[in-house]
Amino acid sequence: MTGRLAPQVYSIAAHRGFADALVAGLVPRYSDGALGLARLTLLLPSSRMQRTVTEAFIRHYDARSGTGADTAQGLLLPRMAVIGDLDLDETLGSLLDPLGAADIPPAVDPTFRWLAIADILKDELADKAPSGATLLRLARDVAATMDRLLAEDVAPEDLTSDRILDLLGDLAGHWQNSLRTFARVQQHWLTELQAMNRLDASARRNRLFDHAAQRWKADQPKTPIVAAGVTSAAPALAALLRVVADMPQGAVIMPDLDLAMDDGVWDELGRAGVGDNPGDPPFAREDAVTHPQYHLKLLLNRMGVARAEVRQWHRKGDTAAPPERTHAISSLFLPPEASKGWVDLPADKRRLAGVSLIETANPEEEAQAVALLVRQAVEHSERRVAIVTPDRGLARRIVQHLRRWHIQADDSAGQSLDQTRSGRLFLLLAETLAEHAAPVPLAALLEHPLVAIDQDRGQWLSNARAFERALRGPRIAPGLEPLDAVAQNAQVAEWWSDVAGMLAPLFERDTADTDEAPLADWLDLLATTAEALCGEALWAREDGRELSRFVEALRLNARERGTTLAASELHLALRDAMEGVAVRPSYGGHPRVAIYGLLESRGARADLVICAGLNEGSWPARPATDPLLAPPVLRALGVPGADFRIGLSAHDLAGAMGAPEVVLSRARRDSAGPAIASRFLLRVRALLGADLLSRHVDTETPELARALDYAPRADPYPQPAPMPTAEQRPHRISVTAIDRLRSDPYQFYAAQILRLSEMDALDAEPSPGWQGQVVHDILQKWHEGEGPIDEVAKRELKRMNAHPLMRALWQPRLMKALQWVDDTICNDDSRVPALFERWGDFKMAEVEIFGRIDRLDRLAEGGFAVVDYKTGRPPTGAQVEAGYALQLGTLGLMVEAGGFAKDDPTARGEASVFEYWSLAKSAGSDNAFGFIATPIMTGNKRSGIPPEDFLPETRRMLGEALDKYITGNAPFIARENPDAPSYATYDQLMRLDEWMGRI
Repeated sequence: MTGRLAPQVYSIAAHRGFADALVAGLVPRYSDGALGLARLTLLLPSSRMQRTVTEAFIRHYDARSGTGADTAQGLLLPRMAVIGDLDLDETLGSLLDPLGAADIPPAVDPTFRWLAIADILKDELADKAPSGATLLRLARDVAATMDRLLAEDVAPEDLTSDRILDLLGDLAGHWQNSLRTFARVQQHWLTELQAMNRLDASARRNRLFDHAAQRWKADQPKTPIVAAGVTSAAPALAALLRVVADMPQGAVIMPDLDLAMDDGVWDELGRAGVGDNPGDPPFAREDAVTHPQYHLKLLLNRMGVARAEVRQWHRKGDTAAPPERTHAISSLFLPPEASKGWVDLPADKRRLAGVSLIETANPEEEAQAVALLVRQAVEHSERRVAIVTPDRGLARRIVQHLRRWHIQADDSAGQSLDQTRSGRLFLLLAETLAEHAAPVPLAALLEHPLVAIDQDRGQWLSNARAFERALRGPRIAPGLEPLDAVAQNAQVAEWWSDVAGMLAPLFERDTADTDEAPLADWLDLLATTAEALCGEALWAREDGRELSRFVEALRLNARERGTTLAASELHLALRDAMEGVAVRPSYGGHPRVAIYGLLESRGARADLVICAGLNEGSWPARPATDPLLAPPVLRALGVPGADFRIGLSAHDLAGAMGAPEVVLSRARRDSAGPAIASRFLLRVRALLGADLLSRHVDTETPELARALDYAPRADPYPQPAPMPTAEQRPHRISVTAIDRLRSDPYQFYAAQILRLSEMDALDAEPSPGWQGQVVHDILQKWHEGEGPIDEVAKRELKRMNAHPLMRALWQPRLMKALQWVDDTICNDDSRVPALFERWGDFKMAEVEIFGRIDRLDRLAEGGFAVVDYKTGRPPTGAQVEAGYALQLGTLGLMVEAGGFAKDDPTARGEASVFEYWSLAKSAGSDNAFGFIATPIMTGNKRSGIPPEDFLPETRRMLGEALDKYITGNAPFIARENPDAPSYATYDQLMRLDEWMGRI
């Protein structure tokens, strides 16, 4: 025993600044002449905290350089060991007696464990087991639950204890099945572990803690050991910390433990791991697990240390805030009953001087406001700024906004691997494989920033974009071979041949959805193909190096386990696995600006701390219930519930609020809709009260942020009415363009004068224009006698390389409609097709009008019938009467003018019949396709234009349009006829929403 009356446990209050205050106290307490702090061993909770403390040492000596000979020469730093490191025994060296620690089996590789659990689940669940990525996702959940139990020293046999069995009957059926499955899977895994002489990583850490505690308790080290910043209450770690606290030269230094809290309030937090009576569960439903001090109380209880034994650390950091801030923070997070005392709190305990609140309309505005605060702060020399937010999307927005002022801020929380350049490329390759070279992933892959980066990138992009333009439209047949025709059309056949050669190894294996292959082989293929496309650039930066480690670990362990996966599941499984891998920047950004996640912010301090994203669901995050073990089961096992993490989030906020200047920020809306303010922020507002709140709300910064992007409201945009010159107005117009000229002159202007056309999307749905072209090609070849209509249709569809799924959905309807055309023509003796798919032209008012007639039939009684095929619904009679659908009538005028008689002089005469042959579904029928409609008032029709007036009316309306817009000087007014049918193609160009007052 040490002989001390009390353990050496200290707390650094929130206002003092943990890392800076820690260093300020360690230097005078443990420095030893020329050796400096080299004899000191510092136990830290994470590698991020190790970096934070190292930076604090640098600041400490920079601030004191030149004030004395010793400090000017610097000092040796202590040995720093991260307690969560699997190689803790190697880090601590002789302090842990490596010969004794060597008896502890090595940890099993986490990736191997994940794949092994998937195999066990597959065997355990048998025919009920999910497949592919879903099975691997379930295995990851099982592994996470195992780690949660291991951290709390819950033995596998505890799952079948009497306490759990008594609960079993009260659980829902799915919870009972889940518990039984988990217990069996865990037992199988532990048996396999024992055969390999391995331990789970969490179990090995606990064994190392136990070994260190026993070693140091029996033979205390001769050099000082200090544990700083550790808040984990894992039982094995708590026991080790107690041993450190009892050492003559040891100490445990806790962050932000509230020593000023009344004992009654402390008791209100709950039992925190200690039951009132023997056999009681360690946690009760009424425990205040969401309080920021709860996990520290749990740690103290497991250490066997009373709060009264904890002393205040004797130093503070350079960026310390006034002591009143800690008192206010303590009052801010009082438990429910104690919060009633807010009304009687004296001013000094509710003082929040230096804390301001910002509320913006949306995340974009919030990011702009935060960036503006940073920009203002860095104007002051040596002033440091820290942005703390758990919202990674908001953090990325802030980084981008700061670039406005050339401030490069590193987000120390990093990005998940699947969001990085190298990770995304790897996933695009897997997705291209899974979807058989579908247009969207293929185009994204070929234009990825890393592809051909060490070649002539400009020429590569030129070829890739030409290929993409040719690829637009409905999806073609799967695989690489059908893409040869696309490359030929795009005139990049030579380039595509090289690309196809790089991608070919991926598609050599049968990649049917049900065909599984070894996961290691898939990874080999992906890595080889990725290198062929990108070269060494794929692995060059931090994301590439992390991808390399990820792929290598997964490949080796998948090969050892014999894991197989279908190609269709590969990209899903890889994406899920990559989401758990964080890629952190190389820290080359601004030296005084840092962006932290909640974990990374612990221990860090700055002159200005901005806590952003303070909304429910973000800070704190929504509690995630364990998917495998019911909350009552976890409580009975002595594992803290899901709300426990809310308390950790509250503690992170309390620590951040200890800075000299603090900004609390939120947006009223997020991407999903209205957002609810964080419960923590609501407590700040309630503590301040209505009288003080207005003094702390910052309205100037959001207004200034809005002013950066939003100019004063402009005058209403007028309805567009462009007036091109006479030379710019076309004097050769297609038949189809005339309809736009009458219905919406601006669309005619944009399409025919500006020459702007809408591009098809990648993997687009078959458009009416695309379907119409297919139908016209089929009917033309049928009319030309190339075979029965069904055979011609099959040949054309095969030639187009249409995707099998699209063909399966559309071809049956098309075939029925084409058969209707065949039957209708064959059964009608009153007409004979004279022309089909023939181009013609004629002049009217010095304007040449040209077009293609789908079919011209010669009638038995003389004259002609003009037929226009439609794949959809034909124009209505009202549209024709209004002059918005002049195509049939204009073609009739062309027939009478001899526009189609160049090759056949007999194809000239009076046109008296005008018909739309629609291949759409017939009205009132579920299975019949094809019907004939006419705009002429014939038979029993009571609407339409009389036959004798149809062509004269067409000539009149056509002449008016040509005189007004082509040979005249009328403006092309946007949406001149609001009731006319129109497309939205040019709505943005004409700024429709603006001049109609919608925005």
